[in-house]
Amino acid sequence: RHVADFQFSIASVTEGSSSDCLAQDLNLQAQELAKRLKCDAVVSEISTGPGTVNFTVNRELLAKTVLQQVLKDGSEYGVKSELFSTVPRQKAVIEFSSPNIAKKFHIGHLRSTIVGNFIANLKVALGHEVVRINYLGDWGMQFGLLGVGFQRFGDKEKLKCSPLQHLFEVYVQINKAAEDETTKKLAKDFFKKLEEHDEQTLSLWKKFRDFSIEEYIRIYKRLGVHFDEYSGESFYQEKSQEVLKLLEDKGLLQKTIKGTGIVDLSEKKDLSSFSTVMRSDGTSLYITRQFLIISFRDLAAAIDRMNKHSWDTMIYVTDKSQSNHFQHLFQILKLMGYDWAERCQHVSFGLVQGMKTRRGEVIFLEDVLNEVRSRMLQNMASTKTTKEIEDPVETAEKVGLAALIIQDFRGLLSSDYQFSWDRALQSRGDTGVFLQYTHARLHSLEQMHGNEQLTDVNVACLQEPDAISVLQHLLRYDEVLYRSSQDLQPKHIVSYLLMLSHLAAVAHKTLPVKGSTPELAQARLCLFQAARSVLANGMKLLGITPVTQM
Repeated sequence: RHVADFQFSIASVTEGSSSDCLAQDLNLQAQELAKRLKCDAVVSEISTGPGTVNFTVNRELLAKTVLQQVLKDGSEYGVKSELFSTVPRQKAVIEFSSPNIAKKFHIGHLRSTIVGNFIANLKVALGHEVVRINYLGDWGMQFGLLGVGFQRFGDKEKLKCSPLQHLFEVYVQINKAAEDETTKKLAKDFFKKLEEHDEQTLSLWKKFRDFSIEEYIRIYKRLGVHFDEYSGESFYQEKSQEVLKLLEDKGLLQKTIKGTGIVDLSEKKDLSSFSTVMRSDGTSLYITRQFLIISFRDLAAAIDRMNKHSWDTMIYVTDKSQSNHFQHLFQILKLMGYDWAERCQHVSFGLVQGMKTRRGEVIFLEDVLNEVRSRMLQNMASTKTTKEIEDPVETAEKVGLAALIIQDFRGLLSSDYQFSWDRALQSRGDTGVFLQYTHARLHSLEQMHGNEQLTDVNVACLQEPDAISVLQHLLRYDEVLYRSSQDLQPKHIVSYLLMLSHLAAVAHKTLPVKGSTPELAQARLCLFQAARSVLANGMKLLGITPVTQM
């Protein structure tokens, strides 16, 4: 079946009024227009459909232009498109992942990590400068409790070897005693000392923070994620006092009868919408983002980043329950006179239900990575071809991660979804495993046929419908990148890559390289090489490392 390459809709340029006679009218206009248009060196055929004029590009030109461009631009294919020529290069600060020390690294943190990483990758690929910030929960009353807990149950060796797990266990233990008045008082005293920069207390807190970050770096590396800056709430305890003064000087801070500090956000200044920023005892609120409480620290952090990085856009990646928090944060910054607050953006995502490991609920990121690796290894062991893989463990991890990421990125980020290991790890259907399998298969096809640099290939012989489908699809890659760059949704790239893999799989069956004439074999090899190259580029943007064996 012949499919045109471009379609022009008459309705898009006529003044709209809807009726049946209009449909007939549009068809007539399409036919009239088609009669007046002539084919040329680029357009080989002009036809009409219901209210549309369809254009078919010269097949030889299509093959030549697309394949030359893909193989010439390599990893920059699509990015160099004129679609991006008017987009100014900018500096973006992206805050993502941001777990709390000594608490669970829940699935929301995992989502924030992979979504933030995708946005950063996409922006870098498009030539923007990106600063990746991990804003840790590393301050607050819980550290008073954790300090007391460590003095009671802590173990210096365990802290060094597995800080995340050990601090979590200590925190769980001390929390059981947290209702006890003595413990409460000790925790309060410990945190007070911390705020007063008592050397011994501070040095213990610093160990908690430094060892945790070291371990995070190691685990993020398995995910293929890195940060330029490990910031945290602790950085802004002094600066938050300056923010308090600023709010007071600008007359924005009001006190309620109970003595709570609030900022009026209503247009009519009638307190119909306000944000609480200060407890009645005068302490700045620690981040409890879900209760619509803006801490001075969040304000201080935003102002500080502007001073330090002078960014063009700042993106916060968290779950959608925090949407109001960020709305308030941006509003307060605007009231304080910071117009750049309009260039702050909250990219929110939905909740994931039902992700459990064999050991139960997810507590640490590493649990998820180990689980996906072991499940994938098990699946690989049951297939015939796995024996030849050089490093099955490494491969299982990369394929498993692809499965996690594709399951997560297939829909709109804001939608909630039910997680399923079985669905994610299927080898057929629209999964990350299928993408990896396609990539490995195309890679081994290149290996088998000498992997030489293809020059002077006559690609004009690629006339079969299955070859044309792949070429047409490759041609559209820049549009997909452009869409994702506009709304920061990875799903456009995901559906594009899944479709590319399906088309390549069909072409792989119907257009054999082996047994074809040398000229045809070379041309087909060139087509598959281009498909693999674009597939790899897209996967890397999503945060997936393509495998070459499976």
